[in-house]
Amino acid sequence: MAASAKTPALDKPKPAEEWTVVMPRRGKQKRNFHKGIIHEQQKQEQLWTPADTETNPERESKLMQKIQTCIKKLESSSFWLTFLDQLQTPEIFDWFLKAVGSEGKMQMVIYGIGSIESYEPPRLQLSLAILMKRMFSWIGEVEIFDPVICLAESRVLATLGCSVLTVNEQGRRQALRPTMFFMPHCEAELYDNLLEANWRPDLLNNIILFGNSFEAYEQDLSVYKNLRFADSRKHVLAIRQFVKEFGIDSSSDDFFRAFHGSSWHFFNVDPDLDLCSVKP
Repeated sequence: MAASAKTPALDKPKPAEEWTVVMPRRGKQKRNFHKGIIHEQQKQEQLWTPADTETNPERESKLMQKIQTCIKKLESSSFWLTFLDQLQTPEIFDWFLKAVGSEGKMQMVIYGIGSIESYEPPRLQLSLAILMKRMFSWIGEVEIFDPVICLAESRVLATLGCSVLTVNEQGRRQALRPTMFFMPHCEAELYDNLLEANWRPDLLNNIILFGNSFEAYEQDLSVYKNLRFADSRKHVLAIRQFVKEFGIDSSSDDFFRAFHGSSWHFFNVDPDLDLCSVKP
C-alpha cells in the first residue's frame, strides 16, 4: 500500500490473491479459555497442540472444499457487498486510516474461530476474514487460535496461507502495533481479557475489534442486574464511553447465525488519560 509518512491512504479493494495468516483459533464449541482475571505478572502461557492428532489427505481435501464453497457463497452474496460498502464509508474507513497510521499495515488476530470442519458458521466467519485479507493490502499477517482446532483443520489453514498459534494466549495479546482483533461470537470473558491486557490509551488506540456488540452487553446488564454477569464484563463496560461502535447488517437468513449481533469497535482514548481512574 502506498502511504506517506504522516497520513497513509488505505487502498480500496484489491484483486484476490494469496494471503498469509498466523492462526489463533476461536470456536462455536465449548472453549477452554480460562475465566477470571489473571494479572500480567502471574500469567503463564500455555503451550498448545491439537487434541485430535489424526488426519489424512481425503479428510483435508473435503474440508478445503467446504471452505472454498463458503468463500464463494459469501463472495457472491448481497451480505458481502453490504458489508464491504459499509466498511468503506468515510465514517468507518477513517478509523482504519487513523489506526494504521504510519505503520502502513495492520495485523489481524482471529480468536475463537471454532471447528471449521464441523460447523458452517465458523467457516463463514473464516471466509469473511479471508475475503477482507484478499481485498485490502493494508491487512498484514493473520494469526488464528482456538483450542478446538484439530490437526486436519490446522493443516488446511496452513495450506490457505495461515499460521496457527502454538500458545493459548487466552485473548491477552498486547496491541503493540495496529491490530484488528476478529472475534465474532466469542465469550464475554475473552473480550474482557483482551481489554485488561491493553488497559493503556496507547495500546487501546491500536485496536480495532470486530466482535459482539459492547452496547448489547451494557443493555443486558440493565436487564440481568447480576454482579457475576457484570464482573465478567467489567472492562467491556468501563471502556464503553471511549468506543465508537458500528453494528453490521446481519439480517440475511444465510448469514444470520454466523454474524448476528456483530459490530465494529474503534477506540478513542485520550493519550494523557490515566485509565486507573476509569474503574472496571
